[in-house]
Amino acid sequence: MGPTRWRDLAVGALVAGVAGYLSVRVLYRWFPPITVWTGLSLLGVAAALAGWGCYVRAKIGHGEIGVGTDRLHPLAVARSVVIAKAAAWMGSVVFGWWVAVVAYLLPRRSTLRVAEQDTAGAVVAALCALGLVVAALWLQHCCRSPDDPQDNADPAPG
Repeated sequence: MGPTRWRDLAVGALVAGVAGYLSVRVLYRWFPPITVWTGLSLLGVAAALAGWGCYVRAKIGHGEIGVGTDRLHPLAVARSVVIAKAAAWMGSVVFGWWVAVVAYLLPRRSTLRVAEQDTAGAVVAALCALGLVVAALWLQHCCRSPDDPQDNADPAPG
């Protein structure tokens, strides 16, 4: 299992955005109001992931990985990587969805009063989803061992 790449997440966001835009065009009239609070739960998850990433990074930096009372168990780090990968993918798909909603709302702000009211909440939700992606990639980065080779390193000839 390799690190999550931005390119893959961008493709996921693009696919979700296209599907989301087509869905919003058909279903927007039945949407509940989109408030600023709509996407803030994503920001809470992003903050938790970033905080856990800082904790893991500090433990790995001090060599406190292994079995013991005050050490971080290696399986906890492996599970953190899995959670980080899942959160990055989920954040990118949700980001694509909210960008699609914003793309639908922006041109209709002058003609639809509800579109004008929903735009701020959709923008905040998109930014929070982007924050989730960044926090998940940060956690994934923090779970790397200091001995890991760089991702961009050339493979050994031979």
